[in-house]
Amino acid sequence: MSVRRLAEASLQPATFAFNRANAAAAKQWIKKYPKGREQSAIIPLLMLAQEQEGWVTKAAIETISDMLGMPYIRGLEVATFYTQYQLNPVGTRAHIQVCGTTPCMLRGSEALMDVCRSKIHHDQFHTNDKGTLSWEEVECLGACVNAPMVMIFKDTFEDLTPERLAEIIDLYDAGKGASVTPGPQNGRITSEPLTGLTTLKSEKAILKTTRDREAKAAAKAAREAAPSATVATPAAPAAQAPAAPVAPSKASKPKTDAPETSPALETPSPTKVAPETEKAASVAAPRHSAANANKAAPEVEKVSKQRSGPKTKTEPAAAFRAPEAKGAQLGAAGKTAAVKTANAKPSLEDKNRPAGIAKPALVDDLKLISGVGPEIEGILHSLGIFTYAQVASWKKAEREWVDGYLSFQGRIEREDWVKQAKALAKGGVAEYIRVFGKKPV
Repeated sequence: MSVRRLAEASLQPATFAFNRANAAAAKQWIKKYPKGREQSAIIPLLMLAQEQEGWVTKAAIETISDMLGMPYIRGLEVATFYTQYQLNPVGTRAHIQVCGTTPCMLRGSEALMDVCRSKIHHDQFHTNDKGTLSWEEVECLGACVNAPMVMIFKDTFEDLTPERLAEIIDLYDAGKGASVTPGPQNGRITSEPLTGLTTLKSEKAILKTTRDREAKAAAKAAREAAPSATVATPAAPAAQAPAAPVAPSKASKPKTDAPETSPALETPSPTKVAPETEKAASVAAPRHSAANANKAAPEVEKVSKQRSGPKTKTEPAAAFRAPEAKGAQLGAAGKTAAVKTANAKPSLEDKNRPAGIAKPALVDDLKLISGVGPEIEGILHSLGIFTYAQVASWKKAEREWVDGYLSFQGRIEREDWVKQAKALAKGGVAEYIRVFGKKPV
C-alpha cells in the first residue's frame, strides 16, 4: 500500500468547524456508540468533514480527535489508512473516481482515464485550471456487471463510453451535475443482461406460478393433516411365508391419526371420533385449571381408545411389536427407551411408562419451556404430561421414554427441559427470569 501523507502546510486551513447541520449529525453518530466507545465514531465523522470541505484537512482531524477525546496520532492513523478520505484538495464541483479493476479494465476503463487526462489534468489528484474538477483511479467500485464505471461523490455512473463520460464531465464543470441521472448510462435497468431480460419477463406469470405453488402446498398440507381411513390389506396365504415387514420411513410417513399397522395385517376400520370429544381432548387446555385437567386426562384416554379401533387377535408384525420385543429382537439389552419407542405412537396406555410420569393434577402451559411448541405440547399431553412438576421430576428413564416419541430426539437434554420446568414450577415466569436471565420463549 502506498504511503498517504497530509497535504502541504501551505494548503491547510488554520481551523475547522462543523456547520450546524453536520454538528447535529456528528452528535447523533456519537450517541450510536456505547459509553467509553465513542472514539469508534471517528470514521463517520471524518466522512462528514470531507463532505463539508471536499477533503479531510489536518485541522478537521485534530478537531474531531478532540471531540472524541482521542490522541491526534490515533485520528491521523485512521485518516491516512483509508483511501476513501481525500487528504489533498480535490475539485470543488466533482472528484471523479475511475474504476481500474479487471472487469472495468477489460471493458474500456483505460479510455475513460484518457478522457479525464484530456479534460481535467494529466495526473491524478490534480485539479483543472479552475479548481472545479479532479480525478483518480480506484479499485473495484462494486458494479462489475455494468463495467466500465466511475463514481462522483456518492453516485455511480455505469455502462460508460468515452463520449458519455466527456458529456458528464462537462455538465459537472458547468455546475449542472445534478441533472445527470446516476446508474447505467445505456438504458439498461440495474444489472439486467445487456440484451435485455431473458427470464422473468412477465410479472403476472411469476405471480400466477407463485400462487399455484402455494395453493398446491396448502392442499398437500390439508390432506396430510386430515385423518385418513386405512384401506384393508388381505392377509398373506398360509402356504406362502410372509415377507419380512419393513418399518416405514419417517420422511415418507404421512401424518395421520389412523392406528399404525403392518401390511401383513388386515386393518380394522377405525371408529369415528365425535367432534366434541376430539375438541375436549385437544391440547389447548387452560393453564393451572385442576377441574379441566381432571376432565382432560379421561378424554385423552377415550379418544386414544376410539382411535385404536377394535382389537385383533392377529400377531403384530415385527416392525410394530411392543417396544420391549423390539429391544430383544435387536439384541441390544442396553438400548435406550428412545430407540425402543422410535416408531411408536404416543399413548396413555404405554406399558413402558416409567413410574415418574404420572397422571396430572392440573394443567400448565408447557410451551413456556424452551423447545416445546404446540405440536410437542400435544405429544406431551397425549402421554399424560400436563404440568411443570411432572417434567421437573423426570429422571433418566422418564427423559429417554419421552424422547422416543419426539421427531428430533435429544432436545430434552440439549435444552435442559428439567431445569426449565423446575424454575417454572417453583415460581413461574419470575423464577425463570431469575434463573436464566431472560423471559421464557
